[in-house]
Amino acid sequence: MPLFEVETTSHIMIACAEDTDSARAFASTNYPTEEILRVVHRPRDAWVISKKLLGIQGDSDPCHVARDCLAKAAGDKLHAVRLYMQATGTDLEGARKAVESNMSRGW
Repeated sequence: MPLFEVETTSHIMIACAEDTDSARAFASTNYPTEEILRVVHRPRDAWVISKKLLGIQGDSDPCHVARDCLAKAAGDKLHAVRLYMQATGTDLEGARKAVESNMSRGW
């Protein structure tokens, strides 16, 4: 089944769908309040994300670092964000996103 990249006002999702209409239906079902901005058929059956483009370089695992900072901070988000910034050199917004995304995964 082909892959479609569907961009809404807040998300970019990859969906396996028979056609463009099915991909739009997928997005509408899962994010009914968001406007669909574009739907693009992916030319291959794989989705590749550049780690370098996301700022992930070397052996650093941002999730592992964020979980480690949360553990050191005993779950205190603000302290974990500070520790993450210190450990990675990431700005405040990037550190907040990394820590919060790991908190939502059940730290």
